[in-house]
Amino acid sequence: MSAPLVKICGVTTPEQAVLCVAAGAASIGVNFVRSSPRRVDLATARAISRAVGKKALVVGVVADMKVADMRRLREDAELGCLQLHGDESPEDVAALLPHAYKSIHVGDERDIDLARTFPGDYILVDAKVDGALGGTGKTFDWTLVRALATEKKLTLAGGLTAANVGRAVLLVVPYCVDVASGVEAGTPGVKDMARVAAFIRAAQIRSTTPGR
Repeated sequence: MSAPLVKICGVTTPEQAVLCVAAGAASIGVNFVRSSPRRVDLATARAISRAVGKKALVVGVVADMKVADMRRLREDAELGCLQLHGDESPEDVAALLPHAYKSIHVGDERDIDLARTFPGDYILVDAKVDGALGGTGKTFDWTLVRALATEKKLTLAGGLTAANVGRAVLLVVPYCVDVASGVEAGTPGVKDMARVAAFIRAAQIRSTTPGR
């Protein structure tokens, strides 16, 4: 199987978005969640989308917004799709398809059962951390999502770094890997380009798992 795609999430400037794409990122995440230290405003997100153009997918990270507001945001920010991190329902996701997918915080098998209730071909899985919607730098038990990765185009997030992403890819065989804090040297939202390049190189390992 081919190597997974790489998403660099929590990008906060057009300049860094362009550099991440040049390094090999297939998608860029821009965060609109109020509690996130990587949050950007509409104008910045639109500037990032225009800077990236058709070279990569720009994904808007949102939580607990009304469907109509999410549609408007996607259009106004010129986003490729939305990543839903809150308490959105399967019906909310269905209303936004094919330009949206759900993020599920994984702690045990019950969360995998929940993930299977959401429509669409894509799903993102992240570490479950009380009081946080993502970007925590925490990992989780990757074996929990191996079967799910055969059922959907799964994006693996949660505590990935250049040091562990190769192991994660071999174990899970995800469609995409997602990183935010793992490519930052300090300030949230400020990407360290050396770490970005190292992460992308490390993620390009190819699975030899039969049939996957």
